[in-house]
Amino acid sequence: MKFWVIVLLFFSLLSLTPVHAEPAQELEWDAMIPEDYRPDKIMQQFGDINALEDDDPRAQKILEELEAAWAEAPVVESLDGKRVKLPGFVVPIEGDGKKLTEFLLVPYYGACIHVPPPPANQTVYVKVPKGDAKIRQAFDTVWVYGILSAKSFDSDLATAGYQIEAEEVTPYE
Repeated sequence: MKFWVIVLLFFSLLSLTPVHAEPAQELEWDAMIPEDYRPDKIMQQFGDINALEDDDPRAQKILEELEAAWAEAPVVESLDGKRVKLPGFVVPIEGDGKKLTEFLLVPYYGACIHVPPPPANQTVYVKVPKGDAKIRQAFDTVWVYGILSAKSFDSDLATAGYQIEAEEVTPYE
């Protein structure tokens, strides 16, 4: 009888422990860019862009074409639904000063502040359901754990090609 009580207790405890179908895959930002996406070809059609002056009409044309290519940057559909661990920099969107509930995750410091922002496939909208992201300050470097969605997000601040509902956000150490 004692054996069956222990077995029952063991299986009861297992049901209380969250079990993920798969471990989080550490993802690098380059893996989020389709291999055939080549915005650098825009630059190549203008030759040596270092020789262009800021007021050169070709410089404005390059900027316009790049902004369009970056806003429509395709995502890697095979990443949709994958549990990931992704490092990046925080660009706050929503919070009360103590808890952050929404932010953009970007691959380099200062992204989304400078023009042009990173391509959509290099910007991730992160929703933190519990608002318990462990973020020390704006533009902090963090690890985000969660299920990646290859679904776009648009706001006045940026266009993100991916979304994550964060299971956990921790400082990047």
